[in-house]
Amino acid sequence: VQLQASGGGLVQAGGSLRLSCAASGVTSSSYAMAWFRQAPGKEREFVAAISWSDGSTYLLNSVKGRFTIPRDNAENTMYLQMNNLKPDDTAVYYCAAKDGPFVGGAFRFFEYWGQGTLVTVSS
Repeated sequence: VQLQASGGGLVQAGGSLRLSCAASGVTSSSYAMAWFRQAPGKEREFVAAISWSDGSTYLLNSVKGRFTIPRDNAENTMYLQMNNLKPDDTAVYYCAAKDGPFVGGAFRFFEYWGQGTLVTVSS
């Protein structure tokens, strides 16, 4: 499985960005995709995930109401729609995938990783 992330950039606080993660080489009908982020000097943290088979979504509490995780089934692409961005959202965002359903936000559960894309939110 290969993951290609894109869409990062610089945005002012209160603005919006949409990240994309395109998956290729997927052979399983049951898998989950997720977004993680890592801010400077901090550990990588789970942000959002989607179980592909039923569309169930999971979000970090601090982004609920601001972020959503839509998908395009036909293109095997997951998005992270980020609204009302805050400076604390500044981080490198990574997409990840795992075989089987979503079982938790620990990064050790995810076998496949894309390259990071930088999101910078200015105050």
